[in-house]
Amino acid sequence: MKELDRAIYDKYIAPTEKKRELSIGVEIEMPVVNLSGEPVEVKTVLAVSEAFRSFFGFDVQGRDDDGNVNSISDKASGDNLSFDCCYSNLELSMGIGKDLNEIHERFKKFYTFLQGEFAKYGYTLTGMGINPNYAVNYNNPVPNERYRMLYHYLHSYRKYQFELDRRFHEFPEFGTFTSASQIQLDVENDCLIDTINTFGMLEPYKSVLFANSYLPEYPDYLCVRNMLWERSMQGFNPHNVGMFSQKLGSIDELLEYIKSQSIYCTIRGGRYIDFEPISVREYFSRDTVQGEEFDGQQYKTVDFSPEKSDLQYLRTFKFEDLTFRGTIEYRSSCCQPIKDVMTVSALHTGLVGKLPQLKELLENDNVIYGHGYSSLELQDMLSKTKLPDFIDTQSLKEQLIKILDLAKQGLKERAKHEEHYLDALYRRAENLTNPAKQMLEGIKNGKTLNDFITLYSLV
Repeated sequence: MKELDRAIYDKYIAPTEKKRELSIGVEIEMPVVNLSGEPVEVKTVLAVSEAFRSFFGFDVQGRDDDGNVNSISDKASGDNLSFDCCYSNLELSMGIGKDLNEIHERFKKFYTFLQGEFAKYGYTLTGMGINPNYAVNYNNPVPNERYRMLYHYLHSYRKYQFELDRRFHEFPEFGTFTSASQIQLDVENDCLIDTINTFGMLEPYKSVLFANSYLPEYPDYLCVRNMLWERSMQGFNPHNVGMFSQKLGSIDELLEYIKSQSIYCTIRGGRYIDFEPISVREYFSRDTVQGEEFDGQQYKTVDFSPEKSDLQYLRTFKFEDLTFRGTIEYRSSCCQPIKDVMTVSALHTGLVGKLPQLKELLENDNVIYGHGYSSLELQDMLSKTKLPDFIDTQSLKEQLIKILDLAKQGLKERAKHEEHYLDALYRRAENLTNPAKQMLEGIKNGKTLNDFITLYSLV
């Protein structure tokens, strides 16, 4: 096990020991919407992608099994266009940067071009966490090894729904119609544990600000994305998803936590194998594991032996997810309306610079904390349409504004004139609203879903 401990340390902890200037990686997933109400056609999306590649001179990075280009990148900046899970969920991953304004300018340039091309077909991108046409789209995975495996794995929940004391939802294809706004920020070893713990405590407040994934089948939720992850096979082991159920006390505790997370796939001979999730600790103690592999025509049962390199296939989706790059990827936020697309990045970038003050604010919080609920429970409660009765709304507004003031101060100290990206969040805090709530109230008052598809697509 010492060898395993060393491998985990080298992958996750060692990269945080390097002293670096803060770097920022922004990833924006966006629904592709056919405005006619018909399903999104792959050929249309690929035509737009090809026009983008030709215009900007991006290089091909990946193709699907049919030979279609599904990932393209710019060598100089590292900017990438790809498709997350399916061809109706387009992702722009902006290359590592230091300045949110520069990242945003590149994003707007790419987004404006894409919108012009999609408009030729009666399509649009929009800033929502749920594809508004999820019920009519094909929701098929990108035909490649990774997404075929993931689709198959997520559908395997039916094997366990009656054996385990847990509730699985009925949308195993959820990854094809949910869209996120994610940011990766460098983290240094000496503040790693405080960062994970403090931003974990922040999650309930983020739910109030960023909720933008309403699914009619779950009308209680304004932000349903996180529940869809947690009550799927991704959450078979709760340690793989969502929040840490309790505060971490040290790097050693984090390493033990990582060993408690589960591996559910690997590659042998160029093909993915998926299997019932096994904790890292147990997986590397086994002589053989049984899984399923697609042989080109059908799935077949295969036995294989764990290898040290399989650690690279440990895929987790924590809200504060430590990566092999020495970064924390903040995963919990929905895609935002495009005009507010940088709000998620701005909040996190500002607050990491004010970590001690944020920690103090949240550890002394009595607005949502101190009422008998954990941060994990509160995050779920504050993701819903109705706030808990024990929360005083005026105090909630004031605490949100204190959090935003800290973020604003952190951004001002960076001296890059980035604090204007918080303006939309101040408005949300003052009115205790968010994009999902705004949409539902608008529809209740006579607006249509298409009105919000258009509104949330504006730059």
